[in-house]
Amino acid sequence: MEQIKNLILVIARALVDDPDQVRVNVVEGASALIFEISVAKNDVGKIIGKQGRTANSLRLILTAVGTKFGKRCTLEIMEQV
Repeated sequence: MEQIKNLILVIARALVDDPDQVRVNVVEGASALIFEISVAKNDVGKIIGKQGRTANSLRLILTAVGTKFGKRCTLEIMEQV
């Protein structure tokens, strides 16, 4: 699961203005993984994208990778305070 976390981290860092503020936390359950991305307050819109397209694309990637590993993956976007 560390590889999936690193993939999300690399993609998120490429999208934002302040890549040092990007953090990815993984919460693992019995059959699901929740990836929590926290970014700077100014970068939340860049991760979400127009009409949520960027966030949906990240979720699609997670779904595809999760299917390969037999886990259900979800994505939550959080802003740092």
